[in-house]
Amino acid sequence: MKVLVAMSGGVDSSVAAYLLKKKGHEVTGLSFELWDKRDLKASNVCCSIETIELAKSVAHNLGIEHYTIDVRDAFYHHVIEEFCGSYIKGTTPNPCILCNKYIKFDFLLKKAGELGADAVATGHYARIEQNKDNYRYLLKKVIDSKKDQSYFLYVMRQEELSKTLFPLGEMTKEQTRGIAKDLGLVTALRPESQEICFVGDNKYADFVKNFAPEALRPGHVIDMNGKVVGKHNGIIFYTIGQRRGLGISSLKPYYVAGIDRDNNTIIVGSREDATRKSLTVRELNWISIGAVSASLRADVKIRSTMKGVPATIRQERNDAVIVEFDAPQWAPAPGQSAVFYCDDMVIGGGIIE
Repeated sequence: MKVLVAMSGGVDSSVAAYLLKKKGHEVTGLSFELWDKRDLKASNVCCSIETIELAKSVAHNLGIEHYTIDVRDAFYHHVIEEFCGSYIKGTTPNPCILCNKYIKFDFLLKKAGELGADAVATGHYARIEQNKDNYRYLLKKVIDSKKDQSYFLYVMRQEELSKTLFPLGEMTKEQTRGIAKDLGLVTALRPESQEICFVGDNKYADFVKNFAPEALRPGHVIDMNGKVVGKHNGIIFYTIGQRRGLGISSLKPYYVAGIDRDNNTIIVGSREDATRKSLTVRELNWISIGAVSASLRADVKIRSTMKGVPATIRQERNDAVIVEFDAPQWAPAPGQSAVFYCDDMVIGGGIIE
C-alpha cells in the first residue's frame, strides 16, 4: 500500500514513517510550510525551518521520498486569524484542533490523491477501528494515557478516518524514542513540542497584540456584585479560571469567572464562581454515532489534560447540545473543546459556547 506520512520533524512522525516502511508499505513523507515567521528561536517549536530540514533528513535516512507543500494562506486564514479573533472576542481557542480540522488532514488527503497514495498517516497517539455493525470508523484512546491525543482529533470526519493510519496507536512514547535511538535518527532526542507552533515561548498575548493592536482596550475588572475592583489592559490577557496576573489587592484570592466582551469587562470571583454544572457545546462533530436523538451518558473532557468526568448530553438545537455534569467542573473556557467518550471511544465533541 502507498502511504503519505505527515512529517513534522519530530520523533513521533519519524518513527511512524519508519514503522510503515518496515511493514512493507511504499512510504512518502510530507511536511507543511505553515507560517511566514517560522524563524522562532524556541527549540521545541514544531513548524520552524529547522524542523522541515529535520524531516527531510529523516526521509533521506529512511530512503523515502519527501515533499514540502506551502499551506501558509490556509493556515493564516483558518488558524491564525481564528486564534487571534477568539482572544479578541474573549474566548480561548485551541489552535491544534483548528489545524487538524482545516489543514493537516485536508491537505494530506489532497496530496495523497495527487500522488496516488492509498492512505495517509501521522505520528498521533490514537487508534482507528471500524464498527462491524454499522461500519462507522471509530476513534479511540491509546494505552499511554499521558500521550493520548484523541481529544485533539475529535474533529476528524468519517472519510478522513477511513483513509488514515496511526502507526503509534499501540505504543508508548518511551518505545517510540527507543526505536528512534536504535535507528540513529536525528529526531530521537528532540524535545517535546509544548508551545503554540506559530507563537513561541507561550507569549500568545504579545502575538495577538501585534496581530491586532486595537485589541488592547483598557477596561474595568468587576466582582460578582458588579463592583469595580481593578483595571485591565485588554481582555486578550485573560482566560476563565485565571488567578495570576490580575493585579488586584484582596484578602481572598480572585479568579476570572467571566469575560464580557461587549462591555470590555473582566469579571472575577471565588474559585466556586469559576465552576460550572452545565454548558452548551456547538459546532459538533459526531464519530461513533450520527447524532444525539434524545440524551446520552458520557465521560466528558473540557481540556486535554483532564480525566473524563461523567455527564448527561442532550440536544438543545440542531447545532448544539447541553452538557450536564454530575458534579460542577472547574473553569470550562468558551472557545475550548468538550470531547465526549464512552470508555476508550470518542463519541464526538464540539466547541464550548
